[in-house]
Amino acid sequence: MRLSKRGEYGLRAMIALAEQHEHARVMQVKEIAVREHIPTKFLEQILLALKNAGLLQSKMGVGGGYYLARPPAEISLGQIVRVLDGPLAPTRCVSQMAYEPCGCPDERTCGLRLVMLDVREAIAAILDRTTLADVTRRVEHARAQLGESSSATSGP
Repeated sequence: MRLSKRGEYGLRAMIALAEQHEHARVMQVKEIAVREHIPTKFLEQILLALKNAGLLQSKMGVGGGYYLARPPAEISLGQIVRVLDGPLAPTRCVSQMAYEPCGCPDERTCGLRLVMLDVREAIAAILDRTTLADVTRRVEHARAQLGESSSATSGP
C-alpha cells in the first residue's frame, strides 16, 4: 500500500480538524490549506469526499467551514485512508473491500498471497486502531518534548 497525496492531505486535514475539536471550532478550507500547505482546490475535493462518507460536517455562511462529524476518538486513520485511497491491501487477492482472484495456480497456497495477507493485516491493525485522538495526543507530546505550546500551530 502506498499512501497517495489525496490520502496524505486528507489525513493531515483531519488531524488539523481534530486538534480544533475540543474547542468546537469550525475551520475554513483556505485556513486548513494554508496551515497544512495543501492546494485549496484539491483540499476542497478531499473534504467533500470525507463529508460524503460521514466523517465531516460543514457549516455554511459567515463563520462556516468544516468540523468532525464524530469525536476524534471515534474516527480511525483506517477509515480515512479507505475513503480516500480505497482498500489497504497491497494486492487485490488479499483485499477485504475489493477482492479479485489472482492469477496464481492455487490461491490457497500462493506464497506471495500469504505474505501480502500478513502485510495487509499489519497495515490494517495499525491504521484501524489509531484514532485521530491518538494522533493529536502524539502531536501534543512531541510539541511538549520540543518545548512548544499546542497553540503554536493551531492558528488564531
